[in-house]
Amino acid sequence: MRAVAGRSVRAGAGPLPGFGPALGLTLTWLSLIVLIPLAAVFVRASGLGVDEILAKAFSDRALAAYRLSFGGALIAAALSSIAGLLIAWVLVRYSFPGRRLADAMVDLPFALPTAVAGIALTALTAPNGLIGAPLAAFGIRIAFTPTGVILAMVFIGLPFVVRTVQPVLEDLDREVEEAAASLGAGRGQILWRVILPALAPGLSAGFALAFARAVGEYGSVIFIAGNMPGVSEIAPLLIVTSLEQYDYAGASAIAAVMLIASFILLLIVNGLDARRRRAMEG
Repeated sequence: MRAVAGRSVRAGAGPLPGFGPALGLTLTWLSLIVLIPLAAVFVRASGLGVDEILAKAFSDRALAAYRLSFGGALIAAALSSIAGLLIAWVLVRYSFPGRRLADAMVDLPFALPTAVAGIALTALTAPNGLIGAPLAAFGIRIAFTPTGVILAMVFIGLPFVVRTVQPVLEDLDREVEEAAASLGAGRGQILWRVILPALAPGLSAGFALAFARAVGEYGSVIFIAGNMPGVSEIAPLLIVTSLEQYDYAGASAIAAVMLIASFILLLIVNGLDARRRRAMEG
C-alpha cells in the first residue's frame, strides 16, 4: 500500500476501478457473440465424416465459388485502395463546389441497404442499362459476370479505404513535403518517400477492411452476379443454397473453409503490415 494525495492505493492497481469484472463481462459477451457461434460452425461440420466434409467443402462448385469470393475480394480491395486514396486526396487537398456533398456521398454504401445497391448496380450495368448498353455494343458485359461481382465488391469496400486514409492525410504536415522539395526532391520522390510511407498504415488497414467486407458480402452481389454455378456464384450464396436444401452440415463445412481462409489471409495482411512498420522504425 502507498499513500497518494491522502488516499491509500494498492500497488499494481490499474487506473480503472473494477477492471476484473469489466474484463470478465467483455470476455463473456465476446464468447456469446463471436466465439460460440464460430465454434458451432465447426461442431456442426464435424457431424459429417472426413470424406464427406472434403467432398462438400472442396467440390468443383465450391472451389469455383471460393476462387470468385476470395480472388474477387482481393482484386476489389486493391482497386478500392487505389480509388480510395485518390478520392481521399481530392477531398482533403482541394476545395471545390460540392466538396461536402461529395464527402457525404462516400458514406452512401454504409447507409444504403445492400439489396438496393445490388439492384441499382444491376440496372445500370445490364445489357439494356444506362452503362451496360453502350458497353454491350463493344461486346463488353458487366452484369451477370465475375466483373459485375468485383464491381459490387468495390462499391461496398471503397468507403472503408477513404475513411481510414482521410484522417491520416488531414494530419499530414505539409511542411514535410515543402522541406523535401526545398532539398531538391521531385514530385515523384515526395510521393514515394514522404507521402506514401505516412499513408501506408491507414491504406493497409483500409485494404484489410475492404477485403473482409467483400469476402462476406451477399446482398449487393447476388443480384449482379447472375449466380451461375462455376462462373459467377459466390461462396456465401452457396452456403445459403445448402441451407435452403436443409444440408446444414454441408453449409457448415463450406462456412468453416471460408472462416479459416479469411483468418489466414487477414493474419498475413496484418503480419506484413507489422513487418513493414518494424522495418520503418528500424
